[in-house]
Amino acid sequence: MSAFEQFLLIAMVHFFAVASPGPDFALILKQSIRYNRRIALYTSFGIAAGIVVHVTYSLVGIGLLIASDERLFTALKYIAASYFCYIAWHCIRAEKPVSQLTSQSDSSAELKTSPNEHEKFSHSDSKFPSAKKAFFSGFLINALNVKATLFFVSLFSVVIAPETLLSIKIAYGAYLVAATGVWFCFLSYMLTQERVRFILQRKGYILDRVMGVILLLLAIQLVLSDLS
Repeated sequence: MSAFEQFLLIAMVHFFAVASPGPDFALILKQSIRYNRRIALYTSFGIAAGIVVHVTYSLVGIGLLIASDERLFTALKYIAASYFCYIAWHCIRAEKPVSQLTSQSDSSAELKTSPNEHEKFSHSDSKFPSAKKAFFSGFLINALNVKATLFFVSLFSVVIAPETLLSIKIAYGAYLVAATGVWFCFLSYMLTQERVRFILQRKGYILDRVMGVILLLLAIQLVLSDLS
């Protein structure tokens, strides 16, 4: 298989992997609903930075060691499950925006309000995190994702031929980082469009709770897979 054919296969597999709903998507959705585009974008940059971790250990062969060492892999799974539970707890505790407690008969008029008034639908008790904290949240949710670990170990040990030049492997890795960042930045942009965000801020607490439950189920699945 030529380098170009490998790249096309990698790009296709990565697209389906990154576009499928998972912990990364749940976190971006939460940041978009609860905060704003700036926080969601910094979180996206953190997710992309997490890919650097997976690519690095895959290139140097540590990924195979982690996957083959039961104790290391189990420890990673429990750390990931704990962090998923932490994020899930905050998602499940999402509250209705203040506007939901008032009459909903003037919804058509609300759609014509100014962007500043739309901010009233945000969670009044939510304190905006710093850019650094948002970045770190994205980094952790991706770097600790054991499914991503298995994905990249498989990618660099099966799809990419062993004889492939290191420079080409690094180029593949750079693409995976960039493509992940672009995808989640695009997702952050779309979810924080004025009208979309207005709707999400009014009804998004439901999605927030649903994503929290999904993250909790993922954490339980990680723990149960270790016990089976």
